[in-house]
Amino acid sequence: MREYLLVLFCTAAVTYLLTGPVRKFAIAAGAMPPVRARDVHREPTPRLGGIAMFGGLCAGILVASQLDNLSKVFSQGTDIRALLSGAGIMWLLGVLDDKWGVDALVKLGGQMIAAGVMVWQGVTVITLPVPGVGAVAVSPTQGMVISVTMVVVMVNAVNFIDGLDGLAGGMVCIAAIAFFLYSYRLWYGYTITDAAPAVLFSVLLIGMCLGFLAHNLHPARIFMGDSGSMMLGLMLAVAAISITGRVDPDLITSETGSQTATVHALVPIYIPLLLPLTVIALPLADLLLAVVRRTWAGQSPFAADKRHLHHRLLQVGHSHSRAVLIMYFWAALIAFGTVAFSVTNTGRTVVLTLAGLCLVGLVVLLTPRFRPRAPRAVQAFVPPRYRRRTPRAAAAATGSDPAATAPGSEPMAELSAKDKELLGGLGKGSSAVGGRGRGPHRD
Repeated sequence: MREYLLVLFCTAAVTYLLTGPVRKFAIAAGAMPPVRARDVHREPTPRLGGIAMFGGLCAGILVASQLDNLSKVFSQGTDIRALLSGAGIMWLLGVLDDKWGVDALVKLGGQMIAAGVMVWQGVTVITLPVPGVGAVAVSPTQGMVISVTMVVVMVNAVNFIDGLDGLAGGMVCIAAIAFFLYSYRLWYGYTITDAAPAVLFSVLLIGMCLGFLAHNLHPARIFMGDSGSMMLGLMLAVAAISITGRVDPDLITSETGSQTATVHALVPIYIPLLLPLTVIALPLADLLLAVVRRTWAGQSPFAADKRHLHHRLLQVGHSHSRAVLIMYFWAALIAFGTVAFSVTNTGRTVVLTLAGLCLVGLVVLLTPRFRPRAPRAVQAFVPPRYRRRTPRAAAAATGSDPAATAPGSEPMAELSAKDKELLGGLGKGSSAVGGRGRGPHRD
């Protein structure tokens, strides 16, 4: 675990340190398009944040290759090499799109090429475990189609939710944490070495997201752009593909001692790709709804609009930060709920807990204008909108306190009686001017 923490820290630190110079480079290079009608931000913001994230990825892989235990992942397979190849192609495609713009069909073709390069290097689905049947071998062509489809779907799902500050990076980070817990348990809990690449990929994803979120939370100073979102989606897909079809149920049966316990332990495995799909359930649902909505309206599935899930939260009345936190909550609930169900033997407890959390989430979702006030002891550390107001300040803010809003009320209280009498004789505003404007002054 210490080696994973070291890789995570190095990846996050390099990503964080590179984001500032990348922001200046993006501004100088003109990668700062004007605000569009469907955008939420109000000022032009530089993109190309994926450059910093790709630098953090390379730094994390370099550190991992020098560690004793993690270096074995590099010698036991070609997953790392395939990841770098696919991520490099996807990153380059995203950089071109962030700077000059790339046609949607060209972008789709580039995504398929990146996925095909990884499949050619060995990152592909070999078998699909089917409930009640076991591991079903698939042909190379079928494995290639499944792998490429999974990469394209995940890449576009992450790209579609990149519409609010910190939304895509935070949701991918939550998904990576859930996937890390699951794959780490398979590797160290059941000594399945084929799960080792997925563990490393998850750690790299967490570090990249954490390092970039420090600059990307609302109000964002830089966007990751397609160079970042498509690369994150590809890495999430590679982590899922590298573990799918490589787990032998007999290995877990020897550890659990019973077939029933094995089936329960392999719930996310026996249902093909269940866990990878649950960790991106919200982005995937948003992608499917967008495709159906645009196709039904006679538009291209790649035509941009302002009707994504996060846009609808803003339309309901939620603030920018609250909309992002709500999306975080539901993503974590689905992802960690699936992991918890595959770990614990008390499935009923997990279901009841998830039901209670869903109820809490629905209450928050339906009360967009409710803003809790922080205690006085911590008001200095929270945003102003969560601080308690004094009655006079609240009345002044709403305009119901004439003494607090009337101009000159406070200065009048500090004047002497003689000055007040003099000001009263001069008159105010147009009446004083009008009185003098009727004719020449006469004694």
